[in-house]
Amino acid sequence: MYSKELSSIKKSNRFRTREIFDKNIIDLASNDYLGLSTNKDIFKKAYERVLQEQYTAPKASMLVNGYNQIHKDFEDTLCKVNNFEAAVTVGSGFLANISMIEALCRKNDTLFIDEEYHASGILATKLLKPEQVIIFNHNDYNDLENKILENKRSGRNIIAIEGVYSMGGDVAPVEFFDITQKYEALLIVDEAHSSGVIGDNLLGFFDHHKITPNKYHIKMGTLGKAYASYGAYILASKEIIDFLVNRAKPIIYSTAPSLFDIALGLESLKFIIENKKALKEKINKNLTIINKLLDIESNSLIIPIDIGDNKKVKDIQTILKKESYLVGAIRQPTVKSAIIRLIAKIDINEDDLINVCKILKKLK
Repeated sequence: MYSKELSSIKKSNRFRTREIFDKNIIDLASNDYLGLSTNKDIFKKAYERVLQEQYTAPKASMLVNGYNQIHKDFEDTLCKVNNFEAAVTVGSGFLANISMIEALCRKNDTLFIDEEYHASGILATKLLKPEQVIIFNHNDYNDLENKILENKRSGRNIIAIEGVYSMGGDVAPVEFFDITQKYEALLIVDEAHSSGVIGDNLLGFFDHHKITPNKYHIKMGTLGKAYASYGAYILASKEIIDFLVNRAKPIIYSTAPSLFDIALGLESLKFIIENKKALKEKINKNLTIINKLLDIESNSLIIPIDIGDNKKVKDIQTILKKESYLVGAIRQPTVKSAIIRLIAKIDINEDDLINVCKILKKLK
């Protein structure tokens, strides 16, 4: 039924498969930036926390009776450490982006979204009318400002950016905050790849730029990356969170997030806060190795290596697999041009990171 389409994907070297990798392979491909997925102590604490509850599954939507003290404890802790008024947990980052973009952009509002924003946000724009959506050049705040000035629509302006971009590893500049204030626009920051990785307190983009959140700011983060769990959260003013709870379809019509996943995210958050100094030292050490051997400067642990050839990225990935190293071979449509995506995870042995960098330098 779809044989022609599949054949076309294969011919272009874009065919994807699921694979269970050898347990001894050294992971330099996943978003488990801090290596917390192997921390059994965090897992045990989360498990014990869930066992304290009368029930272990959320059972229903948050607005029926799926909201649990574990959800509230996580939200309260997030608000406290990130200096936001209110929070809501969501089933995934994908659902969080659909929640925010579809619900917050009302009839006369305009969404200005970075061209490299996550696919979930781009998909969410399809739920809006075409005239409500304006795409600006990647990380280009001047292009954004020009498009705001050209826009004649009468409603709110809403800006959507990422703190750290998932494929390029680049950090959004602080000037986006200035534009938000200047035009009294709402700013959505997808912190999926920045929370737990950048900032003095490893709290992400706001922390990195030393910005105190205000009523115009919305922060979304996921638990599937540095927090080594599954799920997401949205932080904002109480007014915006109340509005999302009442209007965002993925919040209203989805079962509440898993109690264990949220408990695990909470324990990971506590661990990061308590161990931020040691974690930051390891992050900086790995980034120094990357800079020295690959001549790439980065603030994040995402290291993209431009190859530009779909077959070659797969060949490089295969060569590294034979050496027991796993890196990402990222092709279209995820990126415009094929890249090797190296994740300098801090649980990787220093010698292994050095070896991978040396191999990549020869192969690229």
